[in-house]
Amino acid sequence: MNRKTTVIILSFLFLLGTAGGSNRHPAERWWKGNTHTHSLWSDGDAAPELVADWYRSHGYHFLALTDHDILSEGEKWCPISDSPGSELGPGRVVDLRERFGEGWIVERATDGGREMRLKTLAELRERFEAPGEFLFIQGEEISDSFGSKPLHFNALNLVAHIPTQGGDSVQETLRRNVAAVVEQADRLNRPIVVHINHPNWIWAITPEELAAERGTHLFELYNGSTGCNNLGDETHPSMEGVWDIALTLRLAELGLGLMYGLAVDDTHNYFSFGPDYSNPGRGWIVVRARRLTLEAVLDAVRTGDFYSSTGVDLKDFRHNRTRYVVEIDEEADVIYTTQFIGTRLVDGRPGEVGEVLHETAENPATYRFRGDELYVRARVISSRMQSNYAAGEEAPEYAWLQPVIPGRRRR
Repeated sequence: MNRKTTVIILSFLFLLGTAGGSNRHPAERWWKGNTHTHSLWSDGDAAPELVADWYRSHGYHFLALTDHDILSEGEKWCPISDSPGSELGPGRVVDLRERFGEGWIVERATDGGREMRLKTLAELRERFEAPGEFLFIQGEEISDSFGSKPLHFNALNLVAHIPTQGGDSVQETLRRNVAAVVEQADRLNRPIVVHINHPNWIWAITPEELAAERGTHLFELYNGSTGCNNLGDETHPSMEGVWDIALTLRLAELGLGLMYGLAVDDTHNYFSFGPDYSNPGRGWIVVRARRLTLEAVLDAVRTGDFYSSTGVDLKDFRHNRTRYVVEIDEEADVIYTTQFIGTRLVDGRPGEVGEVLHETAENPATYRFRGDELYVRARVISSRMQSNYAAGEEAPEYAWLQPVIPGRRRR
């Protein structure tokens, strides 16, 4: 075979590969997931396999099991009892056996009755994970406090349990716990991210305290569990208000970067549904990545290439040096309003914090930067009310997009 013939054949094979869609550079797509979930490994009321089955069967692509101060590994047994306060009655064990098979359930006798062994994350991965369809992220909710204020953190993709670190103030407790997660990531050269949980639960974290955290730029903007005060009250800002205050402080005074907001379920209840329970399916994130891998999901979260939602789906969002564009995946008979929100600089100082800079019903929605904005974020509001929400949290369905600094390309 001469050189000319070889070149022709190689060129043909290259064109054939690109025409069919090269696997080396697949198109980016959206992946839906939840990063805050509980099971019988801590204070959830369902076995971890039932939790996994709910999320996978409802169209989620990734899930972090984040039980309090424990990883889903090793041996843990749960009492089987109909007594008050027990989360695992005999009827629920029967249901698990019928759903997952006779050989799936492991029980043992004790002096006081019987126990069921909880499945580990490794066992769940073998049963539920599938490439390009569903994956787990190993997580832990680190549950610290300062005085009466609960200070919780979700660490995602951990290798080892991280105990609570304590501190002499809210700020010190935040710093020490986040630093412990960062230390494990650095020591193991492993992608681990940590987000600050439910700042408005028992009004634990002020906007100023959230803004000053240097170790992470991730927090829960929306938490679907009961009592998280996403909407604020007469004397406390909503979580969106907290976000705008924190962003303004970080960019105008503290010399820090953007903060990204996640929507999560914080699920505890899988058998009783309604506003008085912490149910699944209330808030989620949708990340943009070429493949469904741990590394790709975590990188999208870290860089803000995701949106948070309680019901609104997006086709695309993008920004460049001159504009921010949001494209909604519309549903029939639903009206969508997109607001671009930010804080402007006036004579070198922040003006109105969290001002609605532009509002439109167009799709795609476009905001053209003026150049005086500290940051710009977008919110899409649906005319349909959220049907699954915690008590006192009734609101429209939303999608929240991450803030950007005008003049910069997307991270």
